[in-house]
Amino acid sequence: MPRMTDEEADALDEYYTQNTIMPSSGKPGLFARQRALLDALDDVAAHYILSRAKAAHKTPAQIIGEMVRKELASA
Repeated sequence: MPRMTDEEADALDEYYTQNTIMPSSGKPGLFARQRALLDALDDVAAHYILSRAKAAHKTPAQIIGEMVRKELASA
């Protein structure tokens, strides 16, 4: 396996230092939004939604959206 020269290592270091994606401050990411959504529910409801989401290979938000749309359609 070839070794990197000092110049190549410096070039890679500079590239990744300047092109690293940093999370924006104040805006929650996907996992934080999912956690906040489930924290609003009681434990039984949260576990039920997580189980359905895992079985259907969907996110908890998608499961809740389906449940709400189904409820709205039947009303």
